[in-house]
Amino acid sequence: MSCGSPEEVKYKKPDWLRVRLPIGEEYKHVRGLVDKHKLHTICESGNCPNMGECWGEGTATFMILGNICTRSCGFCAVATGRPNPVDWDEPQRVAEAIHLMKVKHAVVTSVDRDDLKDGGSIIWENTIKAIKALNPNTTLETLIPDFKAERENIQRIIDAAPEVVSHNIETTERLTRKVRIQAKYNRSMETLKILKEAGMRTKSGIMLGLGETKEEVIQTLKDLYASRVDVITIGQYLQPTKKHLEVERFIHPDEFKEYREIGYELGFDYVESGPLVRSSYHSEKHVIPGWGRTHWLAEKLGKLS
Repeated sequence: MSCGSPEEVKYKKPDWLRVRLPIGEEYKHVRGLVDKHKLHTICESGNCPNMGECWGEGTATFMILGNICTRSCGFCAVATGRPNPVDWDEPQRVAEAIHLMKVKHAVVTSVDRDDLKDGGSIIWENTIKAIKALNPNTTLETLIPDFKAERENIQRIIDAAPEVVSHNIETTERLTRKVRIQAKYNRSMETLKILKEAGMRTKSGIMLGLGETKEEVIQTLKDLYASRVDVITIGQYLQPTKKHLEVERFIHPDEFKEYREIGYELGFDYVESGPLVRSSYHSEKHVIPGWGRTHWLAEKLGKLS
């Protein structure tokens, strides 16, 4: 049996990163709805490892404003280039798909649209309102771009009032220029602060395995908590193609458990931390204030008893 080349050995995925293949009737149902309504999902465009699990449970994260991004982040599988014109019918199609899927909790994200004066915020506002009008009992998380921290554009999200507003910091401050080429660490923090000052329940996420140190991860968590973020997700970076940034290290599940503990000890309301965790993973639980922290405290009491 061949041992493989050094590259194959270095980047071989460990056992804890195995995922289920997309199968089952519910998966086929969701697949059919996405195709029929000509919708984009970050599940597909981002090569999410949890697509089989989430779609199998009848949920999906919809991506609005097309599937071509104006930014070229080193980690992201979404295509970069000149986006197509804005599709003003998209908000209603997304709302109708969510209605047909009968989901209790929906997640919507988008590509960055730096080509638009409003950054895409008008379509964002229209989409949130359309979803709420057609699905009054569905809770909603919006995973938004930074909108260059421009308050007028962020205010449109605030006024539409989704239950959770998420913006991912993605990595540590030192690695931001390498990982998120056109983004700025402090600008993302400012976006999160603006949202929290307006009373939004806020959320952010970071990826590990890009060369960050433990001290840098902890500092990032401290910075996010200082921005009064409620929910934090921590997951393993997986290289989508050979053109993207390489994985520097696969983080062991025990290390993710340690960051979960640190996050709760810092004061976050909900900490989701594990190798396969992505921003929208288990997001239906992130809506409920106190849910994560209550369960964490119960775990600690159980260990002491």
